[in-house]
Amino acid sequence: MIQLGPVLKFLGCQDDTWGVSALVVTDVDDPPPVVKIPGVAAPPAMALKRLSQSGATAWRFDIGIAQTDVAQSISYTLDAVGSPQGTFSLQIPPRKGRPAMAYASCNGFSDPKLMKQVNEQNAMWNRMSRLHEATEKIRGRQFGPWNLLLMGGDQVYSDAMWQVIPELAGWCELSWAQRMATPFTEAMRVAVQEFFENLYLTRWSQPEVAKILASIPSVMMWDDHDIMDGWGSYPWEQHNCPVYQGIFGIAKDCFRLFQLQAADALPPATLPAQNAFNKGFRMGDMGLLVLDMRSERQPHKPVDGNGDHVPDQVLSEQSWSAVYKWLDAQEGMQQLLVMSSIPVVHPSFGLLEKMLGFLPGQQELEDDLRDHWTSAPHLQERLRLVHRLLRLSAEKTCRVTLLSGDVHVAAVGAVESDRNDVHPNARVVNQLTSSGVVHPAPPAMARFFLEQACTKVETVDRGITARMYEFPATSRRLIGARNFLTLEPDPQNRLWANWWVEGETDPTTKVIHPVQTNELPLEPKSNGFSPH
Repeated sequence: MIQLGPVLKFLGCQDDTWGVSALVVTDVDDPPPVVKIPGVAAPPAMALKRLSQSGATAWRFDIGIAQTDVAQSISYTLDAVGSPQGTFSLQIPPRKGRPAMAYASCNGFSDPKLMKQVNEQNAMWNRMSRLHEATEKIRGRQFGPWNLLLMGGDQVYSDAMWQVIPELAGWCELSWAQRMATPFTEAMRVAVQEFFENLYLTRWSQPEVAKILASIPSVMMWDDHDIMDGWGSYPWEQHNCPVYQGIFGIAKDCFRLFQLQAADALPPATLPAQNAFNKGFRMGDMGLLVLDMRSERQPHKPVDGNGDHVPDQVLSEQSWSAVYKWLDAQEGMQQLLVMSSIPVVHPSFGLLEKMLGFLPGQQELEDDLRDHWTSAPHLQERLRLVHRLLRLSAEKTCRVTLLSGDVHVAAVGAVESDRNDVHPNARVVNQLTSSGVVHPAPPAMARFFLEQACTKVETVDRGITARMYEFPATSRRLIGARNFLTLEPDPQNRLWANWWVEGETDPTTKVIHPVQTNELPLEPKSNGFSPH
């Protein structure tokens, strides 16, 4: 009997072959399921892992589809004992062609009370399905289908574990000193393992979500709620206490299994010579860089009696080096998408963050603020990323676009440079934020405050600014409703970004233009978008 799947994952594009894997979880002691694709040899079932608590088996199937000069729709079937045969399809782009993509983040609720704010939990997944299958057209125009589903973090929400696992609820009742010293017991390990396995099985097997995961190969990268809220932004002692580290280890194993479809060996496209899960893909003249901003994230360690000090960190030096080498090796890349789960361009809460340090009872909010790139401890590392992406855009005449989620609103921003060391037509790094596909937006008062903060232009460095832009034909810089994003390439090498917003029939659209070396220089502070 199938407990989960198929869940498709993108493996990369090599030698005009579109690589996909499929994850299927079946009941304990069931024989391996069978995947059949017309005209393709049946892929063998690889037993990835037996789930610790239920005994169910996670299987993976690796599939390679030869690309042709035209787009293809590929049908496949899944047979398993005790389950009806399932028939599915996926869309393959033409060789050397750019894929059409959907982007989503925040697939759940951080608090059960938030469920009451929505009429239909998976309404946005349903709409994505209708558009993907062309059963919904807007003013006679078809959108989709999509070749890839990019998922930018919080694919599951673990927040309930502190209430539903008795061992963790009891731990929370202890004093600070007791919590820091309490070991991660075997009872805790068993309960947390069962919680995370069931979390993935139940959340992803919901019909509206399962339908998309079986039809569009995904590229996933985790964020804090895939581990615990605010992971990496707690004080040093708390971050490294046995219970937190024990939970992190289990969350990491489940992330590898369910999101990366890997057990021991890392999946293709993982960058070499690093200990995290940063990934890089090439698809024709388009690149996709996926930053792992949770595996190595850690708070600073205060100076101790031995003079030891560890600074705040999002990515390690090994990860930065691996990312640089991958970027340097890319040739002929005209568009680069960079998945950064936390927005690089976002209102700065520096002053508020400093104030919170003197106010009692604000630990949870302070943790959230410290998560952001615009938080004071992360500004230098953020500056490193900004300079590297501007340099790439200039040296390789490549348009760079950041894709972000996390903040439960839709937004558009840009990093812009007036420096002489940047080519006039490569002065812009765009940012598209889409969140959440299930999680509702912040309260109206918070959105009002954020909207006002979005009007401020931030000086990132000498000659470099960051700002949030109004959506076309509106005065709003934030869309405070559930949403997902789609990215549609066109023959002019433009990328059409469409936000699909709950309650709105037409998408909100921005157009990202390629870097043109033969055009007149852009005016300073251009956002790199068409005026549509």
